[in-house]
Amino acid sequence: MRHILPLAGALALLAVFPVGAATVSGLYTVEVPVAGGQAGQLRQGYADGLEKVLIRVSGNSNIRGQAGVQSLLEDAETLLQSYQLLRGEGGDRLRMSFGAVGVNRALASVNAPVWGANRPLTLAWIAVEERGSRSLLTSGAGADNAGSPWSAAFRQAAADRGLPINLPPGSMAGNRELLSDIWGQFTSRVKSASGDLDHDLMALVRVSRSGNQWRAGWIFDGMGMDEGEQSVTAGSERALAEKVIDRWADAFASRYAVAAGDVGDLPRVEIIIQGVSTLQDYGNIIRVLDNLTPVQDVGASRVAGDQLTLRVAFSGELEQLREYIALDTRFVPLSKAEAVNSEPAEQSSPEQSPEEPPEEPPVGAVQESADAMSDPLYAYQPLLSGSEEVEETFESLYEILHYRWQPASVISTDDAE
Repeated sequence: MRHILPLAGALALLAVFPVGAATVSGLYTVEVPVAGGQAGQLRQGYADGLEKVLIRVSGNSNIRGQAGVQSLLEDAETLLQSYQLLRGEGGDRLRMSFGAVGVNRALASVNAPVWGANRPLTLAWIAVEERGSRSLLTSGAGADNAGSPWSAAFRQAAADRGLPINLPPGSMAGNRELLSDIWGQFTSRVKSASGDLDHDLMALVRVSRSGNQWRAGWIFDGMGMDEGEQSVTAGSERALAEKVIDRWADAFASRYAVAAGDVGDLPRVEIIIQGVSTLQDYGNIIRVLDNLTPVQDVGASRVAGDQLTLRVAFSGELEQLREYIALDTRFVPLSKAEAVNSEPAEQSSPEQSPEEPPEEPPVGAVQESADAMSDPLYAYQPLLSGSEEVEETFESLYEILHYRWQPASVISTDDAE
């Protein structure tokens, strides 16, 4: 039976305010190289792509070793929603989207944990020492090191694991005192410099040469992750960045991933709706959603000003729920920027592209592309929640959906809902 939370109860709930956490969209979209477009080559591509998705969503870099995972990889096509074969001078690549609900249930079926789309945002202060000179990795197109091997390596490693990270703005690059504190892992001054930058926790990282290896040592500050210095070594920038990010992602997932037994058969998603200014708006929104075929249960969880947060249980895939909501033009999907009411340009944009992932092509589409988009296709957006609800939000499995309610619609009667 569907349940609708009474309005009086909804209005009594606490307001929300911004925190640093990020919703990661694109966790289930992946791009991998393939040998060609023959059936066998595509099947291998499906398996390679699904393995990368399973690593992101389980939070386990060694997921292939989990009992039962090999069978999932062999049947990867059953979880596939769409794919696109990209032809390029550098070789063919296969871009795929897997069903979020299907992947989550598949992981639960092999007793693997599921790490949701709402993840802690790490502000990474990374100091690199090369040839006797130290530099700070910063964000922004104008940063001197934005195109350096180190920046590229950390960006790609974070993208591969679906880990939201922020690098400090380019204006911090010349601060020698701050650089010295990062190297010495003294947090006081770095905390002060981080005050206006979006984050849930900080990581102070020092990278240096150690014989024929690179070494990275880091400490965390915040979220109870302060456990002293940890370190890894590797032979290249890329390998070192991957090892660092793998350790970070594994640590977060071990804390926030949902156990297989708690995944459940009925997925739930949070929907945040702006522009809810009257009781009639509230009633219409609840009634519309409750009448949608995939919706099994809907209830309000928070109200703040004209913003309403709903928790919706649904059947099928999340994309199907989106399509049903789209049938009512009063629900206006918000872009990432609109959903957070515009972010400060350099200081609050995580170190990933804020652009929406491109519209998925139909299954089997082939595209000629000389410059295939890098994998994966992510967008990060700050998460809105009360501080007492952050831990619970991190344990939710699906990305938050954002809409604006526009009552002046072409739909003229409630019967059309």
